[in-house]
Amino acid sequence: MKNKVITICVALIVVFLTLGLDQWTKWAVERSLDLYERVEIIKNFFTVTYVQNTGAGFSLFEGFGIWFFAIITFIALVVVVWMFIKSKDARTQLCLALVFSGALGNLIDRLCFGYVRDFLSFNLLGWNFPVFNVADICITVGFACLIACAIWDEIQEKKRCR
Repeated sequence: MKNKVITICVALIVVFLTLGLDQWTKWAVERSLDLYERVEIIKNFFTVTYVQNTGAGFSLFEGFGIWFFAIITFIALVVVVWMFIKSKDARTQLCLALVFSGALGNLIDRLCFGYVRDFLSFNLLGWNFPVFNVADICITVGFACLIACAIWDEIQEKKRCR
């Protein structure tokens, strides 16, 4: 029981810190740059570019409308909370906390502004990766860690069965 309380507290700290960082960085960029303005940080590799994304990741489903994304995100948030409650694994719960934080950060943008504020732009070997934000990082890292934990657990299970 004590470990579960600690995990919940750590998960809440993760959510509040990453959500705060997400909203603060979006605010700072929006306040400092004009729409589509670019500031090169690392020549030919990394720029801060302020864009407003009305679609999903990589601007997919652009034009589907704010309520489409709000409903989808709300459903995703409910599923993440349900998975968090059902899970007995602290690693999984912390990964889900990251996913939750990122989804909530982008939902806040959609509901407050009608779009998501993106600003991190990378050029990888001549290819411009789609502009993203801290919330997107949280979602991606959270999912990647969930997959890594599942693979790790599968490997450990196979070793035990030998």
